Amino acid sequence: MDPETRRPEIIKVTPFQQMIASCTGAILTSLIVTPLDVVKIRLQAQNNPLPKGKCFVYSNGLMDHLCVCEEGGNKLWYKKPGNFQGTLDAFLKIIRNEGIKSLWSGLPPTLVMAVPATVIYFTCYDQLTALLRSKLGENKTCIPIVAGIVARFGAVTVISPLELIRTKMQSKKFSYVELHRFVSKKVSEDGWISLWRGWASTVLRDVPFSVSVPLHMSTWVIMKNIVAKNGFSGLFSGLIPRLIKIAPACAIMISTYEFGKAFFQKRNVRRQQY
Repeated sequence: MDPETRRPEIIKVTPFQQMIASCTGAILTSLIVTPLDVVKIRLQAQNNPLPKGKCFVYSNGLMDHLCVCEEGGNKLWYKKPGNFQGTLDAFLKIIRNEGIKSLWSGLPPTLVMAVPATVIYFTCYDQLTALLRSKLGENKTCIPIVAGIVARFGAVTVISPLELIRTKMQSKKFSYVELHRFVSKKVSEDGWISLWRGWASTVLRDVPFSVSVPLHMSTWVIMKNIVAKNGFSGLFSGLIPRLIKIAPACAIMISTYEFGKAFFQKRNVRRQQY
């Protein structure tokens, strides 16, 4: 091929650099979005107190986590009195009375799962997309779909045991020694596969392209009960507030990730030149 017509070589971003970019995006997304959810939970708890054993959903902008209320009175962040008059008033009073760090209450434990899941998904997606394009061609429209499904399967598979462990630690306040005993006992009694209990329903939620799941699963039973009680629209209750929260979170995550990749690509080009 004539050197003048040869396509310029594209400098690739390494998997490690993709991991750094996605990790940065995940942490930044959590830091920006979590205060919105903390304020929402505090307002909800003020109107409807959370007794021991009751569950609530905590979102850090990357994942939703089902949390179980514990004993502890007003010491627990979601039970502290606030006398809030609205969202803005809650923000101001929490910062003034409890310190700005309180806007990120409950965040660290959720990052144990959310950050690895995000890093695995974005890195695997980009790597699989590049691999499939090199094998099948640049213009195959199925490549992003296939890469997305496989990457999501990988992320869900890795974090499923972490979700089980996190739930147990929260529900019974296990020490690490007790947690090790619990996991060992569960594996010896039910096998390693027991650590991935709930995997199918998570995949059904996160990989909508891959539904061919048997109808006897509990997820389908719950869905049928919702439709029977509230109609088909019941499956979409809470959609608008969720979109208002998820849309900016996705924008922050994806733009940060793409900016990180562009930064590393320019850095790699400069390295190659020198």
